[in-house]
Amino acid sequence: MKSDIEIAQAAQMKPIAEIARATGLHEDDIEFYGKYKAKVSLDVIDRLASKPDAKYVVVTAITPTPLGEGKTTTTIGLGQALNRLGRKTINCIRQPSLGPVFGIKGGAAGGGYAQCIPMEDFNLHFTGDTHAVALAHNLLAAFIDASILHGNPFNINPFTITWPRVLDVSDRALRKVIVGLGGSENGHPRETGFDIAVASEVMAILALTSGIKDLRERLGRIVIGYSKDGKPVSVEDLRCGGSMAVLLKDAIKPNLIQTLENTPVFVHAGPFANIAHGNNSILADKIAVKLGEFVVTEAGFGADIGAEKFFNIKCRYSGLKPSAAILVATIRALKMHGGAYRVTPGKAMDKALVAKENYEALALGCENLAKQIENCVMHGVPVVVAINKFETDHDKEIELVRDLAIKAGADDAVLTDVWAKGGEGGLDLAKALIKATDKPSEFKFLYPLDLAIKEKIETIATKIYGASGVDYLPAAEKQIKMYTANGFDKLPVCMAKTHLSLSADPNLKGRPKNFKITVREVRASVGAGFLYPLLGEMRTMPGLPSDPAGAHIDFDEQGRITGLF
Repeated sequence: MKSDIEIAQAAQMKPIAEIARATGLHEDDIEFYGKYKAKVSLDVIDRLASKPDAKYVVVTAITPTPLGEGKTTTTIGLGQALNRLGRKTINCIRQPSLGPVFGIKGGAAGGGYAQCIPMEDFNLHFTGDTHAVALAHNLLAAFIDASILHGNPFNINPFTITWPRVLDVSDRALRKVIVGLGGSENGHPRETGFDIAVASEVMAILALTSGIKDLRERLGRIVIGYSKDGKPVSVEDLRCGGSMAVLLKDAIKPNLIQTLENTPVFVHAGPFANIAHGNNSILADKIAVKLGEFVVTEAGFGADIGAEKFFNIKCRYSGLKPSAAILVATIRALKMHGGAYRVTPGKAMDKALVAKENYEALALGCENLAKQIENCVMHGVPVVVAINKFETDHDKEIELVRDLAIKAGADDAVLTDVWAKGGEGGLDLAKALIKATDKPSEFKFLYPLDLAIKEKIETIATKIYGASGVDYLPAAEKQIKMYTANGFDKLPVCMAKTHLSLSADPNLKGRPKNFKITVREVRASVGAGFLYPLLGEMRTMPGLPSDPAGAHIDFDEQGRITGLF
C-alpha cells in the first residue's frame, strides 16, 4: 500500500477555479493562492442568504487513543461518498498546527484514499493564516510590555497578566521564560511563557467570529490581565485591537481546496481542542451550508470534548442547527478501553495485541462508545456510528460493536473502509446518514447561559463525563467570584481536560464511574466568548518526542517532499 503522501502526490488535481465553479462560487468570490488553493470572500454569505441551509453534520468520536481513530479520514471519506450518491456535499475542517505535524501526530489531511489535497501545502504553511494569528497575538504581547515600561498607565499588575507569546512549534523549553532582562531599556523583568499558536485566543476568535466587524469587537474585548485594584485590562484599553484586526484581514477568509475525488473542502482556523473549542470556523460553515445539500464538519477529540463544545459553543454563536452526528470508533481503541492493552504516545502499537479476538475486552470497552452516543443523543441529535476498519478487525467483533451501538441509542452502526477505498468505502455510512437526517432535528443546548458558572461546570461534568461531583481549588473559587463580579458569568463554558478519558484522569479508560473532577483554576477568553476551567495540568505548549516526525521529512532527488504523513 502506498503511503499517504505518495497517494496524495499521485492524485489528479483539478484547478481550484474549476472546483469553485462546481461548488457554486463565482469568479469574483475567490482569491487565488496558486493553482490549487483559494480564499473565499465573505460577501458570499450575503449573496446566498436566501438559499436554504444544507443538512449540517458533525463527525466526532469515542475517547481516542494517542494514535487517533481516523476521524478526519472518515470526515473526508464521508464527503466523497455523499457526492458519489449525487448529494452535493462540502467538507469543512480545521487547519493543522505545525507543532504536531513535526512532532508526534503528523498531518491532518485525512489518510489513504480519503484525503484533502494539496496535502503538503495543507499540512505546512498553507495560506499563512496561523502565522497571521501568531503575529496578531505577539503584537499584543509587545503592547502589554511596552505599556508597563512607559509608565504603566493602566496600573497593570504583572502577576495577573495571562497573555503569553506564541509560536507554531512544539518547544517545551519555552513553556516558562523570563522577559525584560538586560537593563531598563529592555522593559521590566517578569515571568511569562510561550503557547503553541493554535492555543491563542486569537485563533479561537477567528473560528467563532461572524465577520470583520465582529472580529474587531471580539479582539477589543480580550482581557490580558488586571490592574492592581482588580479591574480588567482589555485590548481596547491598550489601543491594539485595530492593528490586530488588520493583520487578520486575509486570515478571516475561509480557504478552498479539494479531496482526492475532486470534491470541495473548506479549511479554516485551527483552535486547540483542549483549551479552546476545537472546531473549524463558523464562517466556513455559514458559506458551505448555502452551497450544498450536506455539510460535513469535524469536532476535535471525543464527543465529550469537541462535540460538546460544537453543540454548546459553536452552534450557540453560529445559530446553525446540526442534523446528525457521526461517531467514529475502532475495534482496537475499544479493546484498549476494555483493558486489553496500553497505547504509548509516539510508539506504534504491537499488532499482535489486537490481532487476536477478545470479546470480553471489546464489550467492556463499548461502555465508552455507549456514553459517547448518549452525549450526542442528549443534545437531540441522531447518531450514526462509523466503525473505521483496520486489517486486524474480525467480523464477529464488528457485529458485536454494531449490536451494542444500536442498543445504546445509535440510529445505525456501519463499517467504513474509506482509507483503502475512498468514497466507495463510505457509501454504506453515507446511506445511513441520509436516512438519519430525514428525521426532523430536535437539537437543544445542554444548559442555558443564565446558569451560574458553577452550575454550568457541574452540568457538563455530571451529564457529559458521568462525574459524581465537582471540587474547586481556592484559586478557582476566587476566579469564579471575580468573573461573576465583572459580568463574565453569562458566557458558555469550555472545559479544558485530557482527551484520553471521559474523566480528568487520562489513566481512567472505558466509562469511569464514581469519580469527581477538580477544577484547578478558571480562565477567561472574553474575546472568544467563553470561560475555560482547567481540570488538571493542561499543556498549551507541546514538546517534541525523542523521534519526532520532523526527523523523517525531507526532499527526494526530484524535489518532492517525503516523510510527511
